[in-house]
Amino acid sequence: MNSFLFMVLGLSLAGSWVITGQIRRFALANAILDMPNGRSSHAVPTPRGGGVAIVLLVLCGTLLASTMGVLNGDTAAAFIGGGGVVALIGWVDDRRGVHAGVRAVVHCLAAVWAVFLLGGLPFLSTGTGHVHLGSIGGLLAVLGIVWATNLYNFMDGIDGIAGGQALCAGAFGGALLLLSGSAGLAAVAFLVAAATAGFLAWNWAPAKIFMGDVGSGFLGFSFGTLAVASENDGGVPLLLWVLLLGVFVVDATVTLLRRTLAGQVPYAAHRDHAYQRAVRSGWSHARVSGWVVAFNLALGVLSVVAWLRPPLLVPLVAGGLLLLLIPYVIVERRQAMFQEGAEYKATTPRRAP
Repeated sequence: MNSFLFMVLGLSLAGSWVITGQIRRFALANAILDMPNGRSSHAVPTPRGGGVAIVLLVLCGTLLASTMGVLNGDTAAAFIGGGGVVALIGWVDDRRGVHAGVRAVVHCLAAVWAVFLLGGLPFLSTGTGHVHLGSIGGLLAVLGIVWATNLYNFMDGIDGIAGGQALCAGAFGGALLLLSGSAGLAAVAFLVAAATAGFLAWNWAPAKIFMGDVGSGFLGFSFGTLAVASENDGGVPLLLWVLLLGVFVVDATVTLLRRTLAGQVPYAAHRDHAYQRAVRSGWSHARVSGWVVAFNLALGVLSVVAWLRPPLLVPLVAGGLLLLLIPYVIVERRQAMFQEGAEYKATTPRRAP
């Protein structure tokens, strides 16, 4: 089984690299381009939609794992059905645009589907015990998956950042799941890491193709669903997934709260995230994404320690997230939020007083 798994992962990595190249050709031929504007971090038109390769390989691999009996059928259906719908609305959005309300409804329905098949979220592991959530856990799980879906989309704004995050979280999470005896979920996590690695060869700075909403939304949904599924399976606690995705969780959440408190429309396009402001301050895409990968590796090590020493779970998760506020503050000192040129400010919607 181990040799077969390595073969499948190798094929996923190579297949993703090949398919992404083909998608790039298709995007160029059909003018599916991400055009630079006042709210983007790139300067030249770039093909998008490369996330299709990730989606196809992860979904096909998940179906294969279910067919072979490695992954529970309901769990596979949660990933395939919900992830497929999220990817589809993302692809339509990449091609012609979708109203934010329609996209939100689809994301919610996909999350409800996944949580229903996974059996809700009856409890939450704290390392020293469990917090019983009951029926409210299902609602929290739906909200968490929807937030994960969207925060991943928010954070996919410079070359290599979303792919680097997925590669690290998928690899560390997969390893911990495998050690926990959750082979099926481990296979899904490893598939995400392998397929993303093949795409990342095209997406690292300077990017030859972007992931697009089709890929970013799918990855966010996949990680959110993995977190709920692994908690219910008794393998890797949900809180460890929050730690593994800590860079994205902290940047997206803090930025959203700050924008909301400042009277900005939360869902409006912007480039106020810490990673975007780091680029605006003069750092290259490669440098910022490289630092994100470095932070992810450190968080991965913390997650291993927390898994080995369950009583340290909550302190290490809380401590890791709080430490991520340090680079956030450093970026703030280099490039404060909302300090843009007049042209950008004029295009940033504000709430009515």
